[in-house]
Amino acid sequence: MAILFTADLHLGHKKILNTRTKFKNIQEHDEYLLERWNAKVKDQDEVYILGDLSFRASQHISSYLCRMRGRKRLIVGNHDQDWMEGEELSLYFETVNHLKTLELENRQITLCHYPMLEWAGSRSDKTGTSCLIHGHIHAITDSEVYRYIQKYLPYALNAGVDVNHFQPVTFEELKENCDVWYKRR
Repeated sequence: MAILFTADLHLGHKKILNTRTKFKNIQEHDEYLLERWNAKVKDQDEVYILGDLSFRASQHISSYLCRMRGRKRLIVGNHDQDWMEGEELSLYFETVNHLKTLELENRQITLCHYPMLEWAGSRSDKTGTSCLIHGHIHAITDSEVYRYIQKYLPYALNAGVDVNHFQPVTFEELKENCDVWYKRR
């Protein structure tokens, strides 16, 4: 069983194509993300979705979730409230949280859709035993948030699909992808 992380899939969100220009239409976008998901995720794997799973989709959320392998755990993002309303979330998710802390490979990991300045243990950590995994900022590199995280928060990791080859990733893959994206090497 693997533990994987992802964020900002934006399934069904037509305006996401303004930044994900490699796709001709939202159907192609969604199919690509679902194919990448199922190529990586096995049924017994745990996948933490750090928000913005879908937004303004013309399809019901179940049409996506029933096709996505693995045991899904949702960390709620700013675009999730609309599709979540009235849904029986326990049909699709093992857990639903706004913020979660977990132990993984001798690390204390804080999961939140939004990047944060501080998280549990971050103030005293100089070795990477306390990490933040977030989403929300996609692959935007010309923002103050990006530059701040790049310079001051070496243990903040962006789980957004745009940074992680449009698929859920392990912690090690996430760290490697973010080291490249934040130019930390």
